[in-house]
Amino acid sequence: MDVRRRCERRAGRPCGSLNRRCALKADPSRQWRLLDLQAIDTRLDQITHAKATLPQTPALEAARRELGALETEIVNARTAAGDVQRELTKSDQDVQLVRDRAARNQARLDAGQGSAKDLQALQHELTSLARRQAELEDVELEVMERSESLTARVAELEAQRVELAARVETLESERTAAITTLDAEAEQVGSGRADIVAGVGDELIALYEKIRASSGGMAAAELRHRRCGGCRLELGNVDLARIRNAPEDEVVRCEECRRIMIRTGESGL
Repeated sequence: MDVRRRCERRAGRPCGSLNRRCALKADPSRQWRLLDLQAIDTRLDQITHAKATLPQTPALEAARRELGALETEIVNARTAAGDVQRELTKSDQDVQLVRDRAARNQARLDAGQGSAKDLQALQHELTSLARRQAELEDVELEVMERSESLTARVAELEAQRVELAARVETLESERTAAITTLDAEAEQVGSGRADIVAGVGDELIALYEKIRASSGGMAAAELRHRRCGGCRLELGNVDLARIRNAPEDEVVRCEECRRIMIRTGESGL
């Protein structure tokens, strides 16, 4: 078998003792494939992270919240404008009632109908009606100004909504485009992964995946210039001697980060 597990016992101690070492064996060519696999998985992880941290996402969420708040404000403004409009209608009706009564009284006065006392009363009432009409018209003017202000506010808010809705649409489009691009890259990058996995072998893949799960996604790295490509630490002489003397098909791991170290011509051994 190209991949096999060999347990070496030293000093006659049983398995499980501190002096026992279980070494996974794999042909060097299979180990080298781990570097290609790691490169693929690293890029796939980067793509996943990029999708989760797209700059459009927080901007879109903020714009949607702003749009929701704006919708509420528009509803409130429309309600207030409607209330004032009803108030304006009533005020206009009140003014018209006074005008109509004054017109009738003026007509009676002009026609000279009634006694002198009645005509005098009509004249007095006309004076009161004129004063009342002026008061009601002042109220109507104030209500009209408030109505115009609220109507303008509704129009302003609706214009803001149009602008903000367009921004939300743009951000959604940009986000969708970015995700589509990243998904396409992920599909392309990962297209050959299954073949590489098949070429590595089940046992070594199982170890690789286990380390990946506990080491932030990186499980295999090149041993380059006496440094572990995973934790970037330079190996001591004892570790270097151990690795130098290990068989080529032995899967070696960093004593610091426990990642698989792949030996190449640039390992510095």
